[in-house]
Amino acid sequence: MLINYDGRRFRPQLEGEEGRVATYHQDGDLLWGEFTGGLARRGSLAGRASADGSLEFAYCMVRDSGEVISGYCRSIPRLDDEGRIVLEEAWERYGRHAARGVSRLVELFPGEEPVTTSPASDYLEF
Repeated sequence: MLINYDGRRFRPQLEGEEGRVATYHQDGDLLWGEFTGGLARRGSLAGRASADGSLEFAYCMVRDSGEVISGYCRSIPRLDDEGRIVLEEAWERYGRHAARGVSRLVELFPGEEPVTTSPASDYLEF
């Protein structure tokens, strides 16, 4: 799936993180982005986008609690019935907040704001 992520916005499908928005940028295979909202005061990511649309990146964030977290993520895209990109993310945190999990991000269409999602108990927090 050939995807250009430049300017696309995503929100997590995770209870408590409904207000988080990630904005991605892309130049060739170079990918970077920033996110705010939910439990994150500010976060950023940098990595690569592959020809198949998958993403590989490092991320860091400062949470509302003041915790500083960093990690690695690999995302696999698919399209939902509405034509939105859904990213299935396998992530790993490093350091004293070490953890691993899977989460899901859903594309926001232009002009769309994040909405409250239903609980996603089968997904761990990102």
